[in-house]
Amino acid sequence: MQDYRILTINPGSTSTKIGVFHNDQMIFDRTIRYEAKELSVFETIYNQYEFRKKSILEALDEEGINLSKLNAVCGRGGLLRPIEGGTYEVNELMLKDLKEGYAGHHASNLGGILAYEIGSGLNISSFIVDPVVVDELLDVARVSGSPHMARKSIFHALNQKAVARKVAAQLDKKYEELNLIVTHMGGGITVGVHNYGRVIDVNNGLHGDGPFSPERAGSVPVGELVRLCFSGEYYREDIMKMLVGKGGLVGYLGTSDVKKVEKLIEHGNKKAKLVYEAMAYQIAKEIGAASAVLAGKVDAIILTGGIAYSKMFVSLIIERVKWIADVTVFPGENELQALAEGALRVLKQEEKAKQYPGEHIHSSTL
Repeated sequence: MQDYRILTINPGSTSTKIGVFHNDQMIFDRTIRYEAKELSVFETIYNQYEFRKKSILEALDEEGINLSKLNAVCGRGGLLRPIEGGTYEVNELMLKDLKEGYAGHHASNLGGILAYEIGSGLNISSFIVDPVVVDELLDVARVSGSPHMARKSIFHALNQKAVARKVAAQLDKKYEELNLIVTHMGGGITVGVHNYGRVIDVNNGLHGDGPFSPERAGSVPVGELVRLCFSGEYYREDIMKMLVGKGGLVGYLGTSDVKKVEKLIEHGNKKAKLVYEAMAYQIAKEIGAASAVLAGKVDAIILTGGIAYSKMFVSLIIERVKWIADVTVFPGENELQALAEGALRVLKQEEKAKQYPGEHIHSSTL
């Protein structure tokens, strides 16, 4: 069997995580951190790529990583056009959309750019895998109830699909043979309906619908939201902060740290207990709704993300949903591993690399 070596890159707002894999085994990883003043000299996120590229190459050199042994470079996918899931080769249109911020400017946009810059210099392939804009929704799932708004697919696609494949392997099945409900629980919370390898329904985890999370409000009473918008007391930015950043646990309890919330509960804080239980209640309710999409034919429920480390929180969800299907817990979010596995499937010819944007999905209103 041929061996492959893959460099993975996951840019964050003030850091870049990198990993080197021998097949699916990580042999090196590092988080390169940047001071705010180092990044403040760049007018746009895109302008940071040369600076970040230099820091990545220096880190690899310090570790003695032989770049000539690399077979591929895989970066975190950014804000692109809606695309189906899979591993995509970085091409000119993708680079253009990432540079220009087609769907918004975010540090993750640098993932594909950096992968291409490093990969092309070594004359090897560059990829991205399952970006947050993966859109495989059924048409019926796009209808919101208002012709002025369509439901959108924005979720933790990379981690959701990675853990779904792991559970499929445990069941000795292919991902494409199963019906799964995958719940990612972090700063945002998304519940995906995985139907034979496609996420046919999922809540918009950024500023859309679904359960509230440590820092996001999720679905809120629409009439009350409209009242706040026109009360004259808030600017648009204030309202957006209520929904993303200062919603959820932060809004109610002043913290997004579930460990701190659990400490409050242990010390008898009744408000903290109620809000924490309400977050688990809403997740369980969303999982129940997801099971209806699959007509109750669910092979497994998966809980993942950072909050899945909390046994207290996980147990609150499991007691409400265990009647639907067996629940498997995969704590954390190993993005570098998921990127490497996506690239490896292509290198081993288990999958064919997709070309961006493929059949572009239009989330148009009716």
